[in-house]
Amino acid sequence: MKKRRKSRRVFKGGVPVGGGAPVTVQSMTNTHTEDIDATVRQINNLAELGCHIIRVAAPTERAADAIAEIKKQIGIPLVADVHFSAALALRAIRAGADCIRINPGNMRSLADVRKVVRAADDAGISIRIGVNSGSIRRRKGLDVVKGKSAEDIPALMVDTVLCFCESIEKMGFGRLILSLKTSDAASTIACYRAVAKRCDYPLHLGVTAAGPQSESIVKSSVAIGSLLADGIGDTIRVSVTGPPESEVVIGHQILKALGLEERGLEVFSCPTCGRCYINLDRIVSEVRAKTAHIRKNLSVAIMGCVVNGPGEAAEADVGIAGGKGFAWLFKRGVKIRRLEEAEIVPALVAEIERM
Repeated sequence: MKKRRKSRRVFKGGVPVGGGAPVTVQSMTNTHTEDIDATVRQINNLAELGCHIIRVAAPTERAADAIAEIKKQIGIPLVADVHFSAALALRAIRAGADCIRINPGNMRSLADVRKVVRAADDAGISIRIGVNSGSIRRRKGLDVVKGKSAEDIPALMVDTVLCFCESIEKMGFGRLILSLKTSDAASTIACYRAVAKRCDYPLHLGVTAAGPQSESIVKSSVAIGSLLADGIGDTIRVSVTGPPESEVVIGHQILKALGLEERGLEVFSCPTCGRCYINLDRIVSEVRAKTAHIRKNLSVAIMGCVVNGPGEAAEADVGIAGGKGFAWLFKRGVKIRRLEEAEIVPALVAEIERM
C-alpha cells in the first residue's frame, strides 16, 4: 500500500471526504425518490449496513422537492444527482441536499452552472463533478478540449473535468469532489491516476455501469482496489445492477481486504479438492450466517483437509481442518479437539463467540 495521496478536505453533510479522512462507502437508491416512504426505508437499511453517504436521483421537480422530507427521516448525508437542469439542482439545494452531483457533459451553459454554484455556496454544501465516458461532450464554454481524439477517452475526461473545475474555481467556489468513471477497469484506473497527478480535489472512485453483481465485483475490485492500493481515492461506490445493499457490502469488503478499515470477523476457506470429505460449502455458509452479528476482529479458517489446515492456516485465530467425516478444531495452529461432522458448526461457532 502506497501512502495516501494528499487532497483537500470537503464535507458532505457532517462526513469528511479527503484530507486524510477515512475512505467512505457510498451507494445510490434505486427507488423513485418521490416515493418518500420507500426511499427512506431503503436509505436506512443501507445505513445499517454501513453506507456513509447516499445519493438519490432528482430527475423531476417532485423528486427534488421530496428531498426535504427524506432528510428529516435519515441519518446520513444525501447527495442529489442532477442532470441537464440547473433548475432541478436549485430545487434540490433548497430542499436540503448535502451535496449536488452535476455532470459537465450535460450542463447547458456556464450561466446555469454559475446559478448552481452560487446556491451551493450560499447553502454551504459541496459539489461533486462527475464525468462518465458516455457523457463527454464538446460544449462551447464548458469543456474546451482541443487535440483529443474520441478514442483517447481517459485524457479527454481528465481535461474536461479539470477545465470545468477551473471555471468553477473562478467563480470563487472550491468545495469540489471529482469522479471520472468508465465501464471498464483499465480506463477507469487510467483516468484516476492521471487526474490525481494534476489536482488536489478529493476523488470519488467507481466503475460506471459495471453490470450484474458477479461482473461488478471483479471490475470494481480491480479498479477501486488498484487505485486505493496506489493511495488514490477518498470515497467509493460499487455500481451493481440490482439491490444497492450489495454495493455497500462489496465496498466494505474491498476496504477490509486492503486494511483500510477494521476487518471484523473474516472467514477464509480453501477451494476444496479430492482430499475433502466434509461438506465444506455448507459449513462455511452456516458459520457465516451464525456469526454475522460479531464485529470483533477475528480470523476464522475453514479448511477441507489437514494439508490446508491447521498448518497453512496457522495465522487464523480459530478454525477447523477436515478429515473423513470429522474435523480438527484448532486455535492459532494448535489442535484443540476432534469433532464429528455434526459437531463442527456448533462447536466452531461456540468457540468464536467465546473469543
